[in-house]
Amino acid sequence: MSAATEYMRVTAKTISKLLTFAAAAGMATAPIAVQAQSATDNTLDLPANFSMLGDTNPNIRKATAVVNGSVITGTDVDHRVALLVAANRTELPADELQRVRTQVLRNLIDETLQIQAATAQELAITSEEIDQTYARVAAQNFGQRADAMDEYLASIGSSPGSLKRQIAGELAWQRLMSRNVAPFVNVSAEEVNELITRLEASRGTDEYRIGEIFLSSTPESAATVQANAEKIVEQLRQGGSFVAYARQFSQASTAAVGGDLGWIQLGQLKNAQLEAVAREMQPGQLVGPVSIPGGVSILYLIDKRQILMADPRDALLSLKQIQITFEPGTTQEENRGKLDRFVAGVQAMRGCGDAETAAPALGATVVTNDQIRVRSLPEQLQDIVLNLQLGQTTPPFGSAEEGVRVLMLCGRDDPKLESGPDFDTLMGQLEDERINKRAQSYLRDLRNDAYIEYN
Repeated sequence: MSAATEYMRVTAKTISKLLTFAAAAGMATAPIAVQAQSATDNTLDLPANFSMLGDTNPNIRKATAVVNGSVITGTDVDHRVALLVAANRTELPADELQRVRTQVLRNLIDETLQIQAATAQELAITSEEIDQTYARVAAQNFGQRADAMDEYLASIGSSPGSLKRQIAGELAWQRLMSRNVAPFVNVSAEEVNELITRLEASRGTDEYRIGEIFLSSTPESAATVQANAEKIVEQLRQGGSFVAYARQFSQASTAAVGGDLGWIQLGQLKNAQLEAVAREMQPGQLVGPVSIPGGVSILYLIDKRQILMADPRDALLSLKQIQITFEPGTTQEENRGKLDRFVAGVQAMRGCGDAETAAPALGATVVTNDQIRVRSLPEQLQDIVLNLQLGQTTPPFGSAEEGVRVLMLCGRDDPKLESGPDFDTLMGQLEDERINKRAQSYLRDLRNDAYIEYN
C-alpha cells in the first residue's frame, strides 16, 4: 500500500471526499448563436436570435472564492487536487481537470464554513490539536517522522498546510456535532425494543449490506446525470473507492457514511426495481446506474447474510497449500505431464498427515495456513472450501506462469449461532443514523446563510 493510499485511510472523513471524477462532456466557451423558445413559449419576450457575450458556462469559474470573508486561493485548490491525484494513483486527463477542481473548490467551501461555524461558537480548533493529529498521521505512515511526511506532501505538489486545513475542518465539524446535534438526538428504549422484536421475527431471512450512490435528476437534466453516473461506475470498476465516491457525489443522506445503508432487508429500499436488482447481486458486485423516480442509483453489495444466523463464511480454517511450479522453456506436453502426475499424487494422499511426506516426490511444496477465515478467500473458492471434508482438496487452480496449487482442508471451527446485536449496540446505531441526517441538514443551512464571492 502506498503512503498516499494509507494516508487516505487513516485521516479524517473529509479527506475521503477528494475523489477523481469528471463530467461526461465539456461546454463550449466561445460565443455561439442561441435559438430562443417559440413565440408562444417566450414569456420573457426574448429576441429570437442573440449571441452570448461572455462565458457560456456559468459553472466554469476561476478556482478562487471568498467565503464570509475567508479567502480560498487557487493554490489551496492546487494542493488539494494534488492530494487527490496521489491518493488515487491516477493521472487526470486535461479535459477532466477543470471539473475536478470545481468539485474540490466546493469541498473547500464546505470545510471553510465548518471551521467558521466552530469559531463563531467558541469551539475553535487550536494549532496544538491540529499538530497532534498531523503527528499521529505521520507516525502511522512514516514512523514518527513528521518531516518525512512534509517532504512527501511537497513531492506530490501539495503541502503540510493543505492537510492540516483538512484536519482542522474535520475536528471543527466533530466538535460542532458533539455540542449542537448529538445532545438533541434521542432514541427511546421502546424504539430499540421494537427493533429487537422485528429482528427476532425476521430470523433466518436474507439481509443485505448495501452501498448506494444516488444522483437526483429532473427530466431536463436526466441525460447529463445519467452520463455522470456512468462515468462514476467506470471509475469504480477501475478500482476507485466506493466509499469516497459516495461521500463526494451521492445526494442521499447516506453520503456522510460513504453510502453505507447498513444491514437491511430489501423491502427497506422502498423501490421495486432496486429490490429486484439487489436480490440478484453477489457480494462485491457493482450494478448501475439504475433509473428510479427522481434520479439514478448505483448499488454495491458489500455483504449478504441471514438475520441472526451464523454465517458459514465466518468459519476459521486450517489449510495446507500444495503447489508445483513449471520451469521456463518447458513444452506444453511436459507441463501437462507434470500436472497430471501432481493431480494423481494429490488424490492419492491420505489426508493432511500424508501431505508433507508425499509432496516432495511430486516436486511440490507445502505451506500450512491456520486461522484462515472463509470470507478472506477469493469468492470462487469459498463455496468449494465450505463443502470440503477433512483431508479433501479443492480442484487445482493457477497457471503455468504462477504455478498450480490445491488447498487441502485440515481443520474447521464453525462460528457460533448469532444472538443478535445487544440493546446498547442497536441504540448506538439508531443514534448515529439520526446524527448523520441532522449533520447534512446543518451543513445545508450553513451554505444557505453564507456570503460567497467567486473571483
